[in-house]
Amino acid sequence: MSNNKAKIIGLTVLTSTVLLSGCGLFGTETQKKIDPPKTVVENKTSKETTAAKKENAENVVKTELYLIDKNGYVVPQTLALPKTSSVAKQALEYLVANGPVSELLPNDFRAVLPEDTELSVDINKEGVATVNFSKEFKNYQPEDEMKILQSVTWTLTQFNNVKSVKLKMNGHDLTEMPVNGTPISENLSRATGINYDTTDVVDITNTKPVTVYYIGGEEGSYYYVPVTRRVSASETNNIVAVVNELIKGPSEKSNLVSEFMPDVKLLEAPKYEDGKVTLNFNENIYGSFEEKVISQHLLDALVLSLTEQTGVEKVAVQVKGKAELKNDKGKKLTEPVTRPEKVNTGSF
Repeated sequence: MSNNKAKIIGLTVLTSTVLLSGCGLFGTETQKKIDPPKTVVENKTSKETTAAKKENAENVVKTELYLIDKNGYVVPQTLALPKTSSVAKQALEYLVANGPVSELLPNDFRAVLPEDTELSVDINKEGVATVNFSKEFKNYQPEDEMKILQSVTWTLTQFNNVKSVKLKMNGHDLTEMPVNGTPISENLSRATGINYDTTDVVDITNTKPVTVYYIGGEEGSYYYVPVTRRVSASETNNIVAVVNELIKGPSEKSNLVSEFMPDVKLLEAPKYEDGKVTLNFNENIYGSFEEKVISQHLLDALVLSLTEQTGVEKVAVQVKGKAELKNDKGKKLTEPVTRPEKVNTGSF
């Protein structure tokens, strides 16, 4: 049995605290069914507590911060930040080491921008966010150079009005990073990729990038990690390419896992219509479950990966042409699954 397969089977039977928020399977209705509300005796204290919680919720904004985990991956973590009119600027300020994020950092995560870095963000009507860093920006470790580029780009492009990013330092355009000289494209975007994995790639010139989500962390604190893989340029269907990379799984040298078993197969070409992708799998999609249920981890990774593709908004899953399926929480998959509003919302 390969390392990856062993890791997959082991993960399948573990309980996870990874939480996603959003629509479809990830919505509040699902959470209510998984965690039924406890009976609360109404009294003055409970009413005051509820009011305080509501007021607190109204004063924060859930924001994805792309932080660095203990294995060096750039990973989104959704944190509750103070409500502000400058959400993009605030998000980057919370990436600064020893800054306001210090009290909120999940275990084994660290901020990416050098201490004392100051910044401004200007977003034009074309969706280009121009970030101007102070001179402290150059005080980072050389091995963090690519991570900083990826973190800033992916943190800013979570916002609907940001399509790409441009960097400056002390008012001067940056065409390369100041420490190791990594070239910076004029407009950075998610197409640039994140957590590059070029394992087994011999000739990069005949490949193209796709980003897929694998599972990182450990029991009790799993989270989803975006990884950009290189696939053959001759593969014309990016949806097929994404599914194949999920089935292939992460590099055995990595600390990541996938819940896709290596014998999972698509029985026909994916169908795409009006933002919805329909996938018809063989029964191996059930993995190691005795009952015919689909792992929620697997669904999460599939939906996160496919909705990184332009135009894909929701995913419908079938097994041997049948759509009447259930996930491992007992939830019927009667509707296509949409991308969660925020990723990795659990507290670890």
